[in-house]
Amino acid sequence: MPRATNKPASRDRRRKVLKQAEGYRGSHHRLFKTAKQAVDHAGKYAYRDRKAKKREIRALWIARINAAARNYGMSYNRLVFGLHKAGMNVDRKMLADLAVKDEEAFAKLIEIAKSAIAGEPIPKDDEVSEPLDSSEADTSS
Repeated sequence: MPRATNKPASRDRRRKVLKQAEGYRGSHHRLFKTAKQAVDHAGKYAYRDRKAKKREIRALWIARINAAARNYGMSYNRLVFGLHKAGMNVDRKMLADLAVKDEEAFAKLIEIAKSAIAGEPIPKDDEVSEPLDSSEADTSS
């Protein structure tokens, strides 16, 4: 009796791996063994980097918030502490977006954080200060 090799399923499995390896260079898209290794590694990198992407985006938000807060003479950690103390639930994504697109609203949040740290009542709309120029911001930190 001839040896059964399950030829159709084996061919389909190999064809699927080689299809996933399209666009790879050299033997990685031609030979099944190296293509399988390359596809496996690509899957591991994709899984790992989907998690890392979230960390990198959060770090970018924090850098943007810190840069904008320092224009008003305040550091990132003091801003977040002040907003938390004032009971403001603004996440870092929203803060970064405000820092880039709406400086007036961001300045209001800075004032709220400063007053919360000092233990003062939250300031009114007309009491918002202007950003410091670059020479004043460098000396205050």
